[in-house]
Amino acid sequence: MTTWLITGCSTGLGRALASAVLAHGDSAVVTARDVAKVQDLADAYPDTALALPLDVTDAAEIAVAVDAGTERFGAIDVLVNNAGYGYRAAVEEGDEAEVRELFDTHFFGSVATVKAVLPQMRARRSGTIVNLSSIGARLTPAGSGYYAAVKSAIEGLTGSLRKELEPLGITVLVIEPGGFRTDFAGRSLTQTATVIPDYADTAGRRRKENDPTHGTQPGDPEKAAQVILQVVESGRAPEVLVLGKDAVSAYRSALEAHLTSLEEWRDLTENTTFDGH
Repeated sequence: MTTWLITGCSTGLGRALASAVLAHGDSAVVTARDVAKVQDLADAYPDTALALPLDVTDAAEIAVAVDAGTERFGAIDVLVNNAGYGYRAAVEEGDEAEVRELFDTHFFGSVATVKAVLPQMRARRSGTIVNLSSIGARLTPAGSGYYAAVKSAIEGLTGSLRKELEPLGITVLVIEPGGFRTDFAGRSLTQTATVIPDYADTAGRRRKENDPTHGTQPGDPEKAAQVILQVVESGRAPEVLVLGKDAVSAYRSALEAHLTSLEEWRDLTENTTFDGH
């Protein structure tokens, strides 16, 4: 039986994944800052679910969650770093304290949970680490610069981590979802209080009061959960898993645009080598 530790299970993709894992017959440590929001999962699966409070910015809570899950189920086989929230602001509008909190949650929180589970995974020479990113890391929309930056940081870390751990029998992947019908663009979306009028037609269009996408996103979280479960079980997970038709289309367009730009400037940029080489 595989044991999962999933962060951010109170709503959205994290909750859908926790439900899918438990329904599949696996064990799961289901976590949320407010444990009451995931207690129903533990009540529904008393033998295979352990509900724990977890704020990923709290190192002590991370240690407790990993130790408790390991004691209850014997091991943590799969770690899913899902906890997080959105943040919108033009770069100039961003509040330093809010941006630091964003990075503490998404990036440093993920690093801390990874470091907490790696000793046992290395000892067993097995395990899977799944880090949640976003297609926003690829698209870098106006108004989402800080969110794109923190997800890009996660992707860079994940790529290196995969190369470090693959020889040790540990699988690492990052997931880039597109728009899924969760609370991400609603309750889980924060934004700066600072509004600079010059950005009204760029970053301003993505402010919550101007963004009509909440509740109309094309992606189904339950279907996404099944895909993640299937990919993890496959034993051949890709380095980057792009989720959703919108994300696949956007990812392809971004790659094509980068290739076009690369070729356009190739003659000039290649003319930087020492003569004779």
